[in-house]
Amino acid sequence: MPSTLITAAELNPHLGDARWAVVDCRFSLDDCERGRRDYEQAHIPGAVYAHLDHDLSGEKVPGKTGRHPLPEVQSFAQTLSAWGIDSDTQVVVYDDLGGSMAARLWWMLRWMGHSDVALLDGGWQSWLQTGLSVRGAGESRTPKRFEPHEVPGAFVSADEVEQYRSDPRYLILDARSALRFRGEIEPVDAVAGHIPGAVSAPWEENLTPQGTFLSAELLHVRYSGLVKSVPAGNVICYCGSGVTAAHDIVAISHAGLGMARLYPGSWSEWITNKKRPVATI
Repeated sequence: MPSTLITAAELNPHLGDARWAVVDCRFSLDDCERGRRDYEQAHIPGAVYAHLDHDLSGEKVPGKTGRHPLPEVQSFAQTLSAWGIDSDTQVVVYDDLGGSMAARLWWMLRWMGHSDVALLDGGWQSWLQTGLSVRGAGESRTPKRFEPHEVPGAFVSADEVEQYRSDPRYLILDARSALRFRGEIEPVDAVAGHIPGAVSAPWEENLTPQGTFLSAELLHVRYSGLVKSVPAGNVICYCGSGVTAAHDIVAISHAGLGMARLYPGSWSEWITNKKRPVATI
């Protein structure tokens, strides 16, 4: 069963298989309902819709959490159950932003102990370019019972990041753009810069100009150069709010290096405490 990437041609024969579930994760930070509108206009047949704010995030606490904190385990398990996903379901996730939104759900399923999940390489655009069928309006699936088996250590807290950031046995990767990492611009959060000791690893650089992932071989070269001798289990990825950081985790896994860890609070949580250091270069 695919566990990192899948092509449109590989997915298409399984659309009628009840053991497969497709989840549309299209979302825009500029218009939080645009993804749902686009889904209702046209989507992969049988796909259900996942809203980043409502389905893939928990309750935000101003001044304490980041913009997209993780939901409670049982709450998320109920969401998966309602989507007709259980331990025997192969899940495929997609979006229209190079996988940067769908990677969040990919990682969340892995966090829940569900490894049978793949990201549609090239996303919605690749599906359209392949000329495969689409349909509009909402979709529903027969509910199933998802039993979560949370993977210990899949994510880290801000306190752990503070502990690990100067420890040579660990590496912190920042998936935001290089401009945001350097603090030259900050279009979303109140403070510019990055976590001291972090290394810039923009998620966009995991992709080809066509919007598909680089080959496993090229991703291996990229991330081997970044992490050097640090094992994937000691690599911690963050971004603005714990969403696009998962793209780096997908890429590291597809490169064959193992599963990195997520700092879900990310930059938007880090800066809520003025005692936490900030770096700019």
